[in-house]
Amino acid sequence: MPYVHRDARGQIDRIHRDEAPGSEFLPPEHPELLQMLGGSAKGASFAHLDTGLIRVLEDLVDVLVSHNVICITDLPIEAQQKLFARKNFRDRFQRNALQLGAPEVPLGHDSLIPTVAMPVAPSRVKRRG
Repeated sequence: MPYVHRDARGQIDRIHRDEAPGSEFLPPEHPELLQMLGGSAKGASFAHLDTGLIRVLEDLVDVLVSHNVICITDLPIEAQQKLFARKNFRDRFQRNALQLGAPEVPLGHDSLIPTVAMPVAPSRVKRRG
């Protein structure tokens, strides 16, 4: 997605979700496609940045909740609903995605964000006996 059909002058006259006879594939950020849809390449780049930031914020909330810094119920109900909806969608999407032999990596064990063991302060270590 998306596939476009061009008229005799070479202008896009139809957009298809799936490949159709006489259509060609264009990447979603292609300037001609954006122009046909009423957008711009600059707007698409900004939207792409927003999408990345949204994912970072989702992951940040997950980390804060998993470390008991906040409870999900501390957030407004609207925020909870949006987070759960996006998380459910991502889970379904990833479950249905084609896995090309890449092993699943547990959270915090990927190469982008290394896991660092934090030293325990000596005064907090309980000694036996």
